[in-house]
Amino acid sequence: MVMGTQLTLRSLALAALGCTLAGCALGPNFVKPKPDVPAQWSATATGNGAEGAAHVNSEGARTVAWWSGFNDPTLTSLVRQSAAQNLNVEQSVLRIQEAQAQAAVVAGGLWPSLSANASWSRQRLSTNTPNGAIFGLHFPGLPPTLVNPYDQYQLGLGASWKLDLFGTERRSLEAAGAEMQAAVEGEHAALLSMVSDVAATYIDLRGAQARRAILERSLATQRDLLQLTRDRRNAGLTSDLDVQNATAQVGTTQAQVPLADREITVDINELSQLMARPPEALRAELGQAQPVPPVPPAVPIGLPADLARRRPDIRQAEASLHTATAEIGVAISNYFPQLTLTAAGGFQSEGLSQLIATASRFASLGPAIELPIFEGGRLRATVRLRRLKAKEAAVVYAQTVLAALNQVEDALAAYGSDQARQASLETAATASRNARLLARQRYQSGVASFIDVLDAERTEEQAELSLAEVRTAVSADLVQLYRALGGGWQGQGRAAAMPRAQSPVPAT
Repeated sequence: MVMGTQLTLRSLALAALGCTLAGCALGPNFVKPKPDVPAQWSATATGNGAEGAAHVNSEGARTVAWWSGFNDPTLTSLVRQSAAQNLNVEQSVLRIQEAQAQAAVVAGGLWPSLSANASWSRQRLSTNTPNGAIFGLHFPGLPPTLVNPYDQYQLGLGASWKLDLFGTERRSLEAAGAEMQAAVEGEHAALLSMVSDVAATYIDLRGAQARRAILERSLATQRDLLQLTRDRRNAGLTSDLDVQNATAQVGTTQAQVPLADREITVDINELSQLMARPPEALRAELGQAQPVPPVPPAVPIGLPADLARRRPDIRQAEASLHTATAEIGVAISNYFPQLTLTAAGGFQSEGLSQLIATASRFASLGPAIELPIFEGGRLRATVRLRRLKAKEAAVVYAQTVLAALNQVEDALAAYGSDQARQASLETAATASRNARLLARQRYQSGVASFIDVLDAERTEEQAELSLAEVRTAVSADLVQLYRALGGGWQGQGRAAAMPRAQSPVPAT
């Protein structure tokens, strides 16, 4: 009978070990979702309207270091410095390390545990209890064999192994690995946001500086015109009304300069914050006005199917779906028995001198099986909850893909429409510049009124400002397009330089 029991336990242990090593796991295996995307971008979004505009095409998107296409060394330097210093990126790297540590914690559950112990205690048993009464017995002619109180010394080792028969630990490890992947994609998303914010803010800064330069040129022209009206008034060729109108025009334009200065300061401070530096830290480097970085002549954007492989938020949603799927297996495995192998042994003695004697040895060995019988519906509800969580994660994935498609389409539409606006405004700016020169010549000749000159001045100034704004908008639109395409994080950031930890998750 004893031999049969030993054989049964041995067979059970070997079967459990084989199942554990083979990776038996309950619940559904994760299958990568197939994003529902169109074959091509819409013709409306990719239509090349204005002649000479920077076109987009369906060639493979060159999204790695896309900012270099602006051919602006300062922008490239800012992106590189921000990738190394940005605090949001640093926070995301720490989250990766936290997820790796959590995965290591879960992985430890697959291995046996071993512990050592040593203890000393002095005990006295009550002689008014059945056990304690034995210590009070004395036999005539014999020395007392049981001493009360007594000392007990112990040295021992203990081991236990919770066999993962039904994949509880392996599914937990799979979920932890997916969480680690989600953290990696979170770092990619932080890099994408940081790169896009740096480029967009830098372009806005150069646009504000360009508008300020236009205002300064307008002021110089308007002050010259003001002096001309004063000279003509002193010569009796015009009235004081023209002088007042010219003075008002100068004041109106002058009032716009502080607004441009404020925008420049805000942009410099925002770039400083993105680089984890104090306000005004970049004033010396960026205070000198430079042109708005122009867009490249052609922008390859690839196909919609490329988004799922490139955009960090889609990849992160996929990892979250993987986590939710693995947790279904964890919940299902709790229906089944849990087998734990335990062993303990060592030495126990009343005195130190006998502690490591042969007679002081003790040992225990045996399995423990725990099977849930009644849980009040908790296990069933947990499985249902995990299945619903997985369905929700699938919906979030679909929403993320749909949002990404819309963002790309919107960015393409903005890029195309602003280029069309730029072509029209360039024509308007040239015409208004010529009109202002003609109006001034006619005024000096006494043919045109001063109102004609003022109207021409206002029209030219507004046309130049609008042209500067739309040029800034076109470059900013391209930044938003690259953000929507999910480019810019590849090879950037501090996690890219970290040794890539091997995933503890086995292939399923």
